[in-house]
Amino acid sequence: MAKNERSAYQKEVISRYYDNLDTIMLQKLGEMVTDLYLADTPAKKDRFWQRAHKAMVKLKVPPAIIEHIMQKKDVEILAKNLQDWLAKQKKK
Repeated sequence: MAKNERSAYQKEVISRYYDNLDTIMLQKLGEMVTDLYLADTPAKKDRFWQRAHKAMVKLKVPPAIIEHIMQKKDVEILAKNLQDWLAKQKKK
C-alpha cells in the first residue's frame, strides 16, 4: 500500500473526527477553563490562555470576542461564553 492511501475504515474515522471537531474543541476548551481555575503559577496560566486562544480560533469564534476575552483574561468570562457556545451547539 502506498503511503498516501487509506482504507475505507480509516477515511471514515478521519471524516467523523472532522465532523465532530467543534464538539471536540468545545470539550477541550471546557477542560482548559478548569485548568485555568486551578493554575497556580503565571506561566501555567499563560500556557492555558494561549491554548484557549488557539481553540477559539479553531472554533471560528468572531475575532472581536476572542480579543475581548484575551484582553480581560478572566476565566469567568471565558466560562460564560463557553456555556453560550455549548447551548448553541446543542440546538444544532
